[in-house]
Amino acid sequence: MRPFACNLLQWDFCLQAMNAEEAFAAIALVAVACDGVIDPHEADLLRSQLDHRQPYVERSEHSMGRLFEVLLDQLHAEGWRALMAQAILALSTSQQETALAMAAHLVHSDRVVNLQELGLLQEMAALMSLPQQRSEQILDVIAVLHRDSLAPS
Repeated sequence: MRPFACNLLQWDFCLQAMNAEEAFAAIALVAVACDGVIDPHEADLLRSQLDHRQPYVERSEHSMGRLFEVLLDQLHAEGWRALMAQAILALSTSQQETALAMAAHLVHSDRVVNLQELGLLQEMAALMSLPQQRSEQILDVIAVLHRDSLAPS
């Protein structure tokens, strides 16, 4: 992976396109960070979502740490909207579908979806090149998956 950071001293990455590997991880990060807090449960879940997927399964702990260090630097420098927009551009339609489903899964994982997280998912879906009906279908299915339908009313 090429070294990059987005700060006042190094603007070179800001002008470079992300690759799909970086972009997919960035979408996961944005999903857990959009509310301004990444709690330990969210960090563990984020990592578990990537650990079994290619190419992350082949990365060392150090390499994964460096990837997220760089993405966190960019997140802090530019904000989650800019990171998300850049990441979406690097993903194919099929990758966008999976990234949207993964982001929804991460957002719903604590069974509490706040307005900021809901807004993130809606904004993400709108920016993707997926048909609106397909995006809505993905978000609906993930919401149903996380619904606690056996809980007393």
